[in-house]
Amino acid sequence: MNSDAFHHNPRWTVAFPLVGAAILVLSFAMPGLPGLVLLLAAGLACSVIAAVHHAEVIAHRVGEPFGTIVLALAVTVIEVALIVSMMLSGGESSSALARDTVYAAVMIILNGMIGISLLAGARRHFEQGYHVQGVTAGLATLIAIVVFSLILPNYVTSSAGPLYTNSQLVFIAIAILVLFAGFTFVQTVRHRDYFLPADDADDARDADGDDSDEHVEPPTVRETFASLALLLLALVVVVLSAKKISPSIEALLASAGAPAATVGILIATVVLLPEGIAAVRAAIHNRLQTSLNLAIGSAIASIGLTVPTVALLSLVMGWPLVLGLDGKATVLLLLTLFVASLSLRTGRTNVLLGLVHLVLFAAYLFLSFVP
Repeated sequence: MNSDAFHHNPRWTVAFPLVGAAILVLSFAMPGLPGLVLLLAAGLACSVIAAVHHAEVIAHRVGEPFGTIVLALAVTVIEVALIVSMMLSGGESSSALARDTVYAAVMIILNGMIGISLLAGARRHFEQGYHVQGVTAGLATLIAIVVFSLILPNYVTSSAGPLYTNSQLVFIAIAILVLFAGFTFVQTVRHRDYFLPADDADDARDADGDDSDEHVEPPTVRETFASLALLLLALVVVVLSAKKISPSIEALLASAGAPAATVGILIATVVLLPEGIAAVRAAIHNRLQTSLNLAIGSAIASIGLTVPTVALLSLVMGWPLVLGLDGKATVLLLLTLFVASLSLRTGRTNVLLGLVHLVLFAAYLFLSFVP
């Protein structure tokens, strides 16, 4: 193999997913192995690091916003597969799992991921720019999808409780898919320029002279496909390892008296970890538009694919699907959507905006464990 084979994919980026996969296989072959949970956690961490790298390689090759879409869709498809598998194994008792996971994903993305990105980016670059049109389009789509999925079920009168009737569930699933498809079309075809890096962001450079990856030679087709395969492998390892570890963590949460909804936080956190790290890294390197594309796009994809899929599953299996949030969660969600609409409406960011989102995220976590 020539010396250029590892130009964009150093050996560790190939080894980390393979090590994680090997540990995962070992967990199936020897489920009683001492220290297996720690090994799975190590493999999961290695796979997350590798996934972030390979996502950036793909993004460098295909450009924005396609690079962020690849990562968002890959993560979301695996998230949906994990939720469906847990619902199938849990039966009707897991009827609220999708709601808890989707709610956790939205709060983690809009408050945690965006908050850290804004704070880290502003700390290093003082102010950062982005296209208001793209962010506004994303937030408008996200708000509609979130209200359809998590709030409106509490107010329909055809059924009791936070549930849709079968006909309502079919309509809402179709509406969400239409919004998701419409946003993807606008992001990739009709108004792709809304989601490209803002011109004024190119003027600001890192203190050490780093001016992004634009001057680095793009990866070859071979490297790009290698990164795509390794990205998918890493994400599969992340999700399956998390599923293997989750019983131990659930037992730990139960012993600590944590509510059952915290399982959704656990699933969303693990699944969103690669995207979260990629978003923060982009903000630090003065690519805030990429960071926001990842955050808002992954939130839309997470709901846009998860809710229709679990709706279909519930209809086929004849299980109730609990979607509506309780009063406390509804207030926190509406507050988050309102603050995000304000903080991302000017095209410029500062450190205070990131701090506000992080305080909301801290409130969400605290009230989840101390309801």
